[in-house]
Amino acid sequence: MALRGCWRFAGVVPRLLWRSTVLPASSVPRGRSSVSSLVNTHHGGKTTESLLRGFSSAPPSTDVSYEQLKQLLNGRKAVVIDVREPWELREYGSIPGSINVPLGQVNTALQLGPEDFSEKYDGEMPQQTDNIVFTCLAGIRSKTALNTATSLGYKDVQHYPGGWQDWMKNEQQK
Repeated sequence: MALRGCWRFAGVVPRLLWRSTVLPASSVPRGRSSVSSLVNTHHGGKTTESLLRGFSSAPPSTDVSYEQLKQLLNGRKAVVIDVREPWELREYGSIPGSINVPLGQVNTALQLGPEDFSEKYDGEMPQQTDNIVFTCLAGIRSKTALNTATSLGYKDVQHYPGGWQDWMKNEQQK
């Protein structure tokens, strides 16, 4: 019975690819994934690229700019988690409104109960459907935290690739 259900979809992917336009390698923009840059056909108002993106477990865009982060903080539309060590926050400072959860504790912290999280990290526990933005010093650890949260089932996770360094540069310019 289960095999019979699978056969219904056997022709879908080949048909999508058969109707697609294959671009020569020289015309593929840099930074595009190989599948999404090779497949670009319209199907009922959607491109094959957008249809295929639905099969990915990663969100389409995970980077947040300084301006976007400011808007999210001002509108209280995201939980911002700084994954640096506490001594780094004391020495360099932190983004106002962020919660400090060191990278080594992110996996455990996101599995705590709301009361335990609040007590340990002095902030409200993010829900699996909340918009979470991870930040660190320069964007490397925050990307790791993003991947951890995604693996735990969090849906709307992003990171601020500029981190504290970019935040301070932008804040000093104002």
